[in-house]
Amino acid sequence: MTIRLRPHHLLCLLTYVGKGYSPAFTSNYDVIAGRLAQGEDVLIVAGPDDICAPLLGEEDAHCWRASVRVRDSLAARDLRRLMPGPVRAGTTITLGPELLRAMRGAFAAGKTRSACLGCQWSDLCSAVAASDYRGVVIP
Repeated sequence: MTIRLRPHHLLCLLTYVGKGYSPAFTSNYDVIAGRLAQGEDVLIVAGPDDICAPLLGEEDAHCWRASVRVRDSLAARDLRRLMPGPVRAGTTITLGPELLRAMRGAFAAGKTRSACLGCQWSDLCSAVAASDYRGVVIP
């Protein structure tokens, strides 16, 4: 199988330590993180993805907002130079150890953080990156 992710979630998965919007969101993310840790491929999608799924039943789910589409665009732009191909809907990516290491290095150095500006999780992600990614679910 393939995990469907929107571009900015490629950044979020780098610092995921088991915290999220709700217990249902975190439980779902834990399953996805386990699949990613096992080497399952990622299919880039436009709009809500497998991580968003538990939030889609909420009234005015933020997954549909224009600001989240902007995050996707910024993440795709920032990650483009690290990826073996384009970061756009329909692209399949294998997140192997070398690519994850490069992504985490760029994230910690602030090179791929433009999508994170204004995100409520930014401080947590910065702390995780500063700790050399201690406690992340996806090694």
